Amino acid sequence: MTQHERLGIITDGAFNATLTARLEAGVSTEGLSIGSFVIVEGEDHLYFSTISDLQLRVTDPGLLSVPPGAASTFVRAALAGISTYAVVQVKPMLMIKKPSADPLAFVDQTARPEPVRTIPMHFAILRHASEGDFELVFGREGGKFFAMGTPLVGADLPISLDLERLMERSNGVFGQSGTGKSFLARLLLCGIVQRKVGVNLIFDMHDEYAFGVTSEDKVMVKGLKDLFGTRVQVWSLSEQAGRRAGRRVDAIFKIGLNQIEADDILLLREELDLNETAETTIALLERDFHGAWLARLLGMTPAEMEDWAKGANASSSALAALQRKLYLVERRPFVVPQADTKAIDEIVALLDRGIHVILHFGSESRTLDHMLVANIVTRRVRELYVQKMEKFVESRNEADAPKPLMITLEEAHKFLNPRAARQTIFGTIARELRKFRVTLMVVDQRPSGIDSEVLRNWARASPAN
Repeated sequence: MTQHERLGIITDGAFNATLTARLEAGVSTEGLSIGSFVIVEGEDHLYFSTISDLQLRVTDPGLLSVPPGAASTFVRAALAGISTYAVVQVKPMLMIKKPSADPLAFVDQTARPEPVRTIPMHFAILRHASEGDFELVFGREGGKFFAMGTPLVGADLPISLDLERLMERSNGVFGQSGTGKSFLARLLLCGIVQRKVGVNLIFDMHDEYAFGVTSEDKVMVKGLKDLFGTRVQVWSLSEQAGRRAGRRVDAIFKIGLNQIEADDILLLREELDLNETAETTIALLERDFHGAWLARLLGMTPAEMEDWAKGANASSSALAALQRKLYLVERRPFVVPQADTKAIDEIVALLDRGIHVILHFGSESRTLDHMLVANIVTRRVRELYVQKMEKFVESRNEADAPKPLMITLEEAHKFLNPRAARQTIFGTIARELRKFRVTLMVVDQRPSGIDSEVLRNWARASPAN
């Protein structure tokens, strides 16, 4: 270790607070920044830490009553490190095991970072984090490791992400409007496509991922279709999208009335302004008409509704109100009277072949559209993935194993709020579908609206990250 790397030594601290390090006499606080990454070299571990505070101190408080003037350069230099000094507060974030007790020993390149469970002793060395330290913690760019950028402050060193581990759990990208959530999500998706660590099913609700968009600083940012060509397919709900220059889609997607289940409609309770009797009325319709309940309801005349309501012991007025509100669903341009599961099954077949699929909403971008389509498509995808995983468990043939799938979803609070998380397939995926190699990446500006149990499950996925 060269002298300039050394910043100071640890003089104080507590596990539940921060560590205090006294800076070397030649180290200026102006060369350090809050949030910079530093290393504390303990006897057995390296502690990957961040600077949380900078403080100026003196050994004799009386010195401050008659401080040296601005021109007294010699006096100030003579006092530095003896009567005046600086300390930094550092917060250990991760620790890495050393191969020996030698504090300057070479660190085991195979050692994995782990949560901090102890603190170093007095006089442990504090130094800048080097490129090698970053590689130990974040991995070296290449293979499954994808460089996401550099720290906001301090060293201009790449921070890589282990994409295989990312695919193993559900993740959230949260931030206020205009903070770059979609840009960060697009970067993560680019890494997954480029490094071939899994496949993506992306619900492009606001035209953010499929095609190029202009950033806030007026720079054109290419979409996934522009960047990766045939490795990405775009299925659009909008007929117009397929005819726009430079935005070629691969297929037009339709939803059949026969594919819409009761839970899909109840998920839209607020959007459709359904009353309290809607759930009971739908249950009676399902009992009598099974999968054709919605088509039968929408096709009923007033007289037929009256007759059926009497026989089913239902309210004819509630039935008529439900019919009027569900006309909103029937009138959506992508909804057709009858459709089979072949389109969704074809999407899963594409994912099996390693082709990433973007479901592009285009002009069909109402909240009703988002919630209805995403729930129906993901439910069928989940069914097929469960079947594939069960086949793989029986055969133990790696060729039968489904590719790790990440489903990207914006406005996640609408699907994962405390009420909806129990109804939607996304709640099931967020809680338990890791074992079937299906995870979520949610992009949202209101994480407080997501069910706390769901968020806790994500937090427990990897305490080291």
